[in-house]
Amino acid sequence: MNNDTLAARYHAVRKHTLALAAPLSEEDCCAQSMPDASPIKWHMAHTTWFFETFILERFEADFHAFHPAFRVLFNSYYNGVGAKHPRPQRGLLTRPALSEVLAYRRNVDERIVELLAARGLTTELLALLEIGLQHEQQHQELMLTDVKHLLSMNPLYPAYSSSPFVPTLDVLPLTWAKQDAAVVEIGHDGDGFCFDNEAPRHRQFVEPYSLASRQTTNGEYLAFVEEGGYANPALWLSEGWDWVQANNLQQPLYWVRGESQWHEFTLHGLQMLDMHRPLTHISFFEADAFARWCGARLPTEAEWEHSARKAHNFGTQCLHPEADIVQQVDSLSQLFGVNWQWTLSSYAPYPGYRSEEGALGEYNGKFMSNQYVLRGSSCATPAGHARITYRNFFPATARWQFSGIRLAKSD
Repeated sequence: MNNDTLAARYHAVRKHTLALAAPLSEEDCCAQSMPDASPIKWHMAHTTWFFETFILERFEADFHAFHPAFRVLFNSYYNGVGAKHPRPQRGLLTRPALSEVLAYRRNVDERIVELLAARGLTTELLALLEIGLQHEQQHQELMLTDVKHLLSMNPLYPAYSSSPFVPTLDVLPLTWAKQDAAVVEIGHDGDGFCFDNEAPRHRQFVEPYSLASRQTTNGEYLAFVEEGGYANPALWLSEGWDWVQANNLQQPLYWVRGESQWHEFTLHGLQMLDMHRPLTHISFFEADAFARWCGARLPTEAEWEHSARKAHNFGTQCLHPEADIVQQVDSLSQLFGVNWQWTLSSYAPYPGYRSEEGALGEYNGKFMSNQYVLRGSSCATPAGHARITYRNFFPATARWQFSGIRLAKSD
């Protein structure tokens, strides 16, 4: 890849972030709906901070910070870099103004291009730019999920997008794709970019299993709700049951019970619940309880990756999971571009795993505790960001991400 090609890709990724923020007001961009979410303004500043801190500060001949306070304000979790503004208080940062954050982005973009022209593209600089772009794409997905949660807190149910929300008329029947027992290889093979948690490639043994041909639909999960799934402790892990009771949960996030009809809040505003669309915004605890109610289970990440090994179509970014086939391989559809799919696998290092050195080593490894792995990608994942070996991870109660259910069975 030459400097011009990389500069064009850099600008395309950075421009897409601004496009995602374009439908929002300044007030929308500043607010924070919960500690797990961040304001849109913060996302735009933090992704810029990443390039300034890890690239410009390291390679620029006469480095001067755009604003010295930004090093603390827009640090996320990099303890090796220094102090951080408390995550739950990001929505209190009414200053700097959105206009100054946008100026910060322009300034850093200009300096990155100048750096490329002055230094040329070394292996080290290429690696840092690549992880910076991949990092920004992660935040592009978070921007959509975070603003959706924010808008859902408004009793007016405002829409992020005015584009039409087209109902679906049918759904593919659920079938089961069987796999024999085998020693399988999972993990990244070293060809192209990956995060450090995707490596090294290694072998695992899987017993015979079957994977559902598609993801669970709203209509299928509604049957679980209406048959008392949230009121039956026998279906839930102990911690999950305590969580359901403590929060008085009776339905998925964003579902709204009407007098005669269920609705769902979407980035298109409040819509009638589409029974044929894939279920989304489900926690691990809910996914596990539903699987048990079905007489099934969730897949392990080794089973999921083994079944998806021939996939090649990774979907494009949109605003809500679609019911039609996104990917079909060996009778499996909706592997990518619909919902991240929960697995039974705890987020832990692969055999022989080594994190990156320095502050970038904090990117993945230190989170390998009390979280579960999700596989695939979602409708909010930017184009070009998904791959078969990608390991997403969240706590068992997380459900503001586009996460869904693909069932599995032991044969």
